[in-house]
Amino acid sequence: MKDSMDRVTKAYLDAFRQEQSIEHMKESDAFELFADYCVISDSYDDEFNVTDVHTGGGDDLGIDGIGIIINGTLVDSVDDVEGLLKINGSLEVTFCFVQAKTSSGFSGEQIMTFFDGVDEFFAESATLPMNDAVSDARNVMQKVYDNSLRFRRAKPQCRLSYVTTGQWTSDEYLEKKTAKRVALLKATGLFSEVSFAPMGADELHESYLRSKNSVTTEFSFSNKVLLPDIVGVSESYLGVISAVEFIKILSDPSGNIRKSLFNDNVRDFQEYNSVNADIQRTLRDEAAKGRFVVLNNGVTIVARELSTTRDKVAISDYQIVNGCQTSHVLFEQQEYLTDQVQVPLKIVATQDEEVVNSIITATNRQTQVTNEDLYALGTFAKKLEGFLSSYGGDQRLYYERRSKQYNSVSGIKKVRIITKSQQIRSFAAMFLDEPHRAISYYADLQTQVGTRIFNDGHKLEPYYVSAYSHFKLEFLFRSGAVPVKYKPARYHLLMALRYIAGGGDMPTLHANKIESYCNKVCEVLWDNSRAAEAFLQAANLVDQVLNGSPFALDVVKTRTFTDSLKQALGVPSRPHSQQP
Repeated sequence: MKDSMDRVTKAYLDAFRQEQSIEHMKESDAFELFADYCVISDSYDDEFNVTDVHTGGGDDLGIDGIGIIINGTLVDSVDDVEGLLKINGSLEVTFCFVQAKTSSGFSGEQIMTFFDGVDEFFAESATLPMNDAVSDARNVMQKVYDNSLRFRRAKPQCRLSYVTTGQWTSDEYLEKKTAKRVALLKATGLFSEVSFAPMGADELHESYLRSKNSVTTEFSFSNKVLLPDIVGVSESYLGVISAVEFIKILSDPSGNIRKSLFNDNVRDFQEYNSVNADIQRTLRDEAAKGRFVVLNNGVTIVARELSTTRDKVAISDYQIVNGCQTSHVLFEQQEYLTDQVQVPLKIVATQDEEVVNSIITATNRQTQVTNEDLYALGTFAKKLEGFLSSYGGDQRLYYERRSKQYNSVSGIKKVRIITKSQQIRSFAAMFLDEPHRAISYYADLQTQVGTRIFNDGHKLEPYYVSAYSHFKLEFLFRSGAVPVKYKPARYHLLMALRYIAGGGDMPTLHANKIESYCNKVCEVLWDNSRAAEAFLQAANLVDQVLNGSPFALDVVKTRTFTDSLKQALGVPSRPHSQQP
């Protein structure tokens, strides 16, 4: 089938290639990444590294991309699953599979091959060869089903998307064949829902444009009053909203809860503790559900943009800063919601970050929340965002405090956007000498926010250096200057880079001297040839430690591997309690 790409698709693809720094990549390979990004962005609001979900290549089971979203987090390792279980105690899972073709038609044979690959992926005993990316995703899948007793509301969802550059014309024959395969997948008993989406050029364009925009929702909010003028606030409303209408605020296009709406909330959903269980009982009691509005403290939303047309309200780039527990219980109890259930709602529209932080602090003072929780959520992140963006030209980075914060800003390369997860992992690897924790124990690292990480007394330079190192290494992977086979040890390469470029005598993270130490590392990182040379030197040391053994995540994620690499770097061993 002849490849064909219309001008609009090509323009979007070219823009995507620039954003992702993959201009050198062959068009067909870049299109696979483009399709992966668009499809998974429809189910995942936060920024992500598209190369981490790409599986296309030899032995790929006919699958070009796999995204596994667990509890609102895009997961790529078994250890991430264990960490989420430790934090949340339960699992809510969506599997996304992508097959992309630059051809302009929808081949029934290729679509069936795609289904065959997904069948094999979920087979109890797979027999076909699969590459490392597919194998790693399959290991995550097996870990998920090993913990099937911990599924929160239902079994996982399974979504298949077949992407081409043509137009889907609702071919009756193909629709029946795909419906049959969807039914067979559902009959395995592994899923609560299975869907197949044929995506032509129009659907792909719409998906890409959605990925560029902040989350926007329109809903009916008739029972509201406009609050008086408030300094720093453009508009604010107080009122009650139907619970059925409120669900629109929480839901993504696929009908799942938008976990990214709670990034500014101090605590994640606490499952059905005593308070949440009481809310659940109220919603299920026909006689009591009408009293919900006077029994519940309600929800506070902060939006960067707000517009009203009579009873309709549209909000963009918004966060639920208080009411996380209420929101989750309402979402999970949708079948019991009627217009009897009214939710107290406060909406504040502001661009002033000081106002946002004060609202978060004030609304969360009503619960048992520590200063440390609130500080890590607001002040340090704001300082870090400003510091990273204070650099100019090729040295600039963008710290993403809010979901899709920079998506609508033109000219920003995606690889220069640093998420909270990337910042914490890279900092722990480089400046705490814990690359093994960055790989496998992110949940443990999160508990150190406010103490060993994002500490008020820390200088900001180490955070910039670790973030820039993460960016530069990804850039070198994509350009081919550093072989991608070293990706499983990426955080060890970051640690080694610091020792190679800065030396082993590192000042404390509070000391003024850490600034000059970081500048020395930056001199290497800011020079592409010197950075590549240093990372390759680090890669050679990783090879030396492996001593011919194959690259295996189970090996590099251990403290023993970290200690061996430090020994190869000539770093004197110290008790772990004395590590930086």
